[in-house]
Amino acid sequence: MDYRNKLIELRKKIDQIDEDIISLLKERVELAKQIGEIKKSIGTQSFDLGREKEVLNKILILNEGKFPEEALKIIYSEIIRACRGVQEKIKVSYLGPEATFSHIAAQNFFGTSAQFISVETILDVFEEVSSERTDFGVVPIENSIEGVVATTLDAIYEYGLKVCGEVYESISHHLMNLTGKIEDIKKILSHPQAIAQCRKWLRKRLPSVPVETVSSTALAAKWAAVDESVGAIASLLAAKLYHLQVVAKNIEDIKGNSTRFWIIGKKEVEPTGKDKTSILFSVADRPGALYQVLKCFAERGINLTKIESRPAKDEPWKYIFFLDCEGHIKEERIKTCLEEMRNYCIQVIWLGSYPKGQN
Repeated sequence: MDYRNKLIELRKKIDQIDEDIISLLKERVELAKQIGEIKKSIGTQSFDLGREKEVLNKILILNEGKFPEEALKIIYSEIIRACRGVQEKIKVSYLGPEATFSHIAAQNFFGTSAQFISVETILDVFEEVSSERTDFGVVPIENSIEGVVATTLDAIYEYGLKVCGEVYESISHHLMNLTGKIEDIKKILSHPQAIAQCRKWLRKRLPSVPVETVSSTALAAKWAAVDESVGAIASLLAAKLYHLQVVAKNIEDIKGNSTRFWIIGKKEVEPTGKDKTSILFSVADRPGALYQVLKCFAERGINLTKIESRPAKDEPWKYIFFLDCEGHIKEERIKTCLEEMRNYCIQVIWLGSYPKGQN
């Protein structure tokens, strides 16, 4: 066999496939523009998470496992986001500044085509979405080590926004400064959770260096960028963005740490077939009330993925329960479950039904 000619022939076929792909992508983006114009004329938001999940699931089925699935998900997610970007620039608020884990989660969920707006606190994210200055917000809801983020849980209750999606981010912490030399660090700054997750490492390696808290890991990196005596615990993106040198990588005490982020907005998300529903409720003060509520789920075969209690702010020693379950509010079993719950609860608040994220 003439391998040289065969190689040339195969490369020509690949070149032709690439031309066909580009041609079809150009056609796809033109169709996306037309869809965007129709949506604008009827007052519909360009971002349709249910539709995007539906397209992605269909692509994976058509693939039949031939092309590596994880790579295909990444490729097609970016194609979908790029086509959405020509329809309308989505505004997304997040807990900033740039290079926080919230920022990373926002980019991974919405892609690079969105307009990202940094705010100073979690409550500011809720304010931006509530006032419609941004379409969506990205807020941390729980960490696999530290547990639930109480500020987010309280705010979703108070602001009455909907959970539209979720995204999980692996959390790795890195010590960085301007020089890259550990002996130059006279003070360490970071977010309280990051410090708590690296406490053993810090105690062992830098026991005499004072540690102070700031509002975000990225803000710590910003301080380190202007003062070579400051070390920051932050992400690799922060090191790149603020031109810092990494002194030590992966200094977290427990590996496999991840944070779950909520995507918050004002509109409901249509079912995708792989959904999660979040609920807040408080039970009447009588024996067996919580048991009766949980029985509503058990009798319908609804899987609970999380349940957590929070003190009610307006009534001492009263509690509000936060619950996640599999399924969508538009499913009959979920709808009837919530209706029955009201017989045993003082209040039941549906926070949102949305596609399950990959953890």
